[in-house]
Amino acid sequence: QVQVVESGGGLVQPGGSLRLSCVASGSIYSIYAMGWYRQAPGKQRELVARITNGGNTNYVDSVKGRFTISKDNSKNTAYLQMNSLKSEDTAVYYCKADINTGWESRDYWGQGTQVTVSA
Repeated sequence: QVQVVESGGGLVQPGGSLRLSCVASGSIYSIYAMGWYRQAPGKQRELVARITNGGNTNYVDSVKGRFTISKDNSKNTAYLQMNSLKSEDTAVYYCKADINTGWESRDYWGQGTQVTVSA
């Protein structure tokens, strides 16, 4: 069974940094892409950053220049380095992995990790 687990969230002051980790495990043949999404109270979930198997990345405009997504293929892990954090970055951050198990290909979501930016 495939599992996707995030970690690294917490409370940080404005201007601070956090690094989120996302580990996919289980019966995995290949991972097409991994992405980070976030959802703030009263708002819809939005894509924050995404990285493909080939290393292509994309970001929502509001985090460009501040956040960096990366991956370690050998560990089936994606990271989100978040710098210069702002209060508006406060949200639950979710990892989504697009995975081919050999039997099926679909999206797998993590449980989310809370990021709170506050003085």
